[in-house]
Amino acid sequence: MTVKMLLPLLLLLLTLLTGVCPRRPREVNVKAGEMVALQCPHHRGYNHGDAKPTWTSYTTQLTDLNANTSSVERSRMGVLLHGRSLVILSVSVNHQGNYSCSLGNASRQFWFRLTVYTTQTGEYEERNTYSAICYREDSCTLNCPDVNVPAGNIPNITSNPIIWHKDGESLPKADYFPSVEETDQGVYTCTRSYLYHGQTYNMTFTVVLDVQQKKKTEKSAVIISPHMNDVFHVDLGSTVAIPCKAVLSSYFDEVFWLSGDSFVERNVSFPVFYNYTIEYDTEEIKMTATLVLKKVSEEDLSKKYTCKLDTDNEPSSSVTITLAKKASLFSLHMALGAVAITVVIVATAVVYVKLKMDIALLLRDTLACYRSTLDGKSYDAFLMCYKSDTDAGLNEDDRKWLECALEETFGYSLCLYDRDVLPGKAVAEAVLDCVEQSRTVVLVPTSPDPDPGSGLLNHIHAALVERQTRLVFIKTETTEASRSGSLPEALQLLGLAGDCVTWKGVRSMPPSSSFWKQLRYHLPAPQRAPKISLLPQTAAQ
Repeated sequence: MTVKMLLPLLLLLLTLLTGVCPRRPREVNVKAGEMVALQCPHHRGYNHGDAKPTWTSYTTQLTDLNANTSSVERSRMGVLLHGRSLVILSVSVNHQGNYSCSLGNASRQFWFRLTVYTTQTGEYEERNTYSAICYREDSCTLNCPDVNVPAGNIPNITSNPIIWHKDGESLPKADYFPSVEETDQGVYTCTRSYLYHGQTYNMTFTVVLDVQQKKKTEKSAVIISPHMNDVFHVDLGSTVAIPCKAVLSSYFDEVFWLSGDSFVERNVSFPVFYNYTIEYDTEEIKMTATLVLKKVSEEDLSKKYTCKLDTDNEPSSSVTITLAKKASLFSLHMALGAVAITVVIVATAVVYVKLKMDIALLLRDTLACYRSTLDGKSYDAFLMCYKSDTDAGLNEDDRKWLECALEETFGYSLCLYDRDVLPGKAVAEAVLDCVEQSRTVVLVPTSPDPDPGSGLLNHIHAALVERQTRLVFIKTETTEASRSGSLPEALQLLGLAGDCVTWKGVRSMPPSSSFWKQLRYHLPAPQRAPKISLLPQTAAQ
């Protein structure tokens, strides 16, 4: 009875002894004289650490390649062991048979059935031929299969470049096509060669290239949610379930969770585990792997959890998430309160900037905020005229109306040159006395020029600057549009030093106009209440 015939009995015996049903052996087909490598796989859900695999050969006799076979004997057999790889440098019929490996847990074995072909039979070609599809006029790269090839850096083995040949052609071919044509279709052979102690060992694969006219659309396996670097806010001590949803490209794809670099197990008795569900429909396969933390701890907050999607036809993809402690209700209220206070302060500042003039006048008019006479001044303002360079200045009637409105309507006490200056004094001295007794000097544009007129400004300019007299400079619209050279130098300097208000003729006469709002805002509060009640209104244009 051959070893191949004994394998079912051996597997049955192993099942009875261990209670574990072994997987179906993986079929490995290779041509005599070529290299082959068997890889002992990791088992998802189990942390193997640095455990080295135990290999057993069931070829001619039950052989433990690790314990009972010396390195000299393995070398004579042409066998290398490195990491999880069992490498046979040059396969012969003596290597044909069954192999098993286990990683730290003998009850979980992985089986391989190695079949060696001495001739190029139809069965060998059928099992070792791979297909590739390229699309006409597209660029395309042929990939040499990497099944049963050495993994990792095995000491003393050097990998050489892959060489391609097309059946019926003697010269090597490149694996890249800038623009695929119908003539590129055919059977290709790729050769992987390895140098070991001066000897070259080969692995050959057959790839059949099919050139198609129209590119097919294929759905790729992808993780839908969560997204990379998502943060889940949790309460300490609570139970948390985080689903990882993915669309699969085949029935062999798998979604699972990692905690750091370790596999999360599906054992529901563990504090952290995962379970999964699969949905099938006519168009796609959906899988949800849900990470469950029974009781969130501080240690869980410091870990990174990764949802990984493994596929057979595409590179693996993964999404890493973290946990963070939820902010307390008090902290949330504090943050909202700080935001609310900031909004109120900003809104108040904006309102004040836009309405500060109306607010000041409202308080002055409604709360009777009038100035006392403790500053020793006799007048609220001294009205002094200057000559306007155009006819837009105030004529004599307008000037009289302005004086009357300030005194009778708004309650200001005015010092007027033609009324309050005693005769016999020098003009400049008399004017300076009025300035000294007034809280503000208002410069009024007039036409024609009354006495003492603009000429006096040149004489008293220095005195006004020295005493830091408060100035309100009334301009006309034509004065604003004119050039600086159109006014005397002393008047220009006084205009720059004071607050400016624009006279707009008839539009400035109503008590609610912007002219009166600005003029009253720049003047000090009057010593007595006005004769009419004024409330801020929209400025006349």
